[in-house]
Amino acid sequence: MAANEKWTIGISLPQTTTSDLRGRQSVRATFKLTEECIGAISIVATHLGIKQKSLFDHLVEDMSSLKAIARELKNTNMQAQNRVQKTFVISRKSLRSLETVSKSHNAPRDALVEFSVQRLLPIIINEQKKHQTRKKMRSAIAAHLDAGKTLLGKVKDALGTEDPVFNRMTALMTSYESIFVAIDAFIERGKLIEDFDPEMLKQMIETLDR
Repeated sequence: MAANEKWTIGISLPQTTTSDLRGRQSVRATFKLTEECIGAISIVATHLGIKQKSLFDHLVEDMSSLKAIARELKNTNMQAQNRVQKTFVISRKSLRSLETVSKSHNAPRDALVEFSVQRLLPIIINEQKKHQTRKKMRSAIAAHLDAGKTLLGKVKDALGTEDPVFNRMTALMTSYESIFVAIDAFIERGKLIEDFDPEMLKQMIETLDR
């Protein structure tokens, strides 16, 4: 069937090719990256609730940005010090894009990844601010929850445990407490962003031998 050929229902659609589907297959790729770069990837994935593979695909599939970075990194060498090997699951298409641009511009593949990750810095800085705000709001939410429990006790004393108002309020406070536990867990997971220093990732350029 030719591309854009009409189906029996009368809709013209572009056809998916086998190469497109294979490009979405997951593969493992190992890079030598700074701890700051690895931390940045983990932070964004955790805070936005997305897979690291999706994050890689988003960064690498932007070929115009990738090539612009490669032009800046042409004929540079990466120093092995302060870098660790880290294996990620990425799409075959993303890995192919990295290798193609790396070879065509003579730019280190690992450096392409690190400079691409620098595009995440505005998101990380914004999330750091939000994390501090969430911690402040957590205290207010906890106080509100305690006030609700106190009020529930007063309703119980005034109306008894069989009263419909008490039963409905009990259900409300049970739900409230469950949601608070989830909020607490999210803020706890976010602690990894507290000690992250965006400036350390920016300084990665100084480790390149031009």
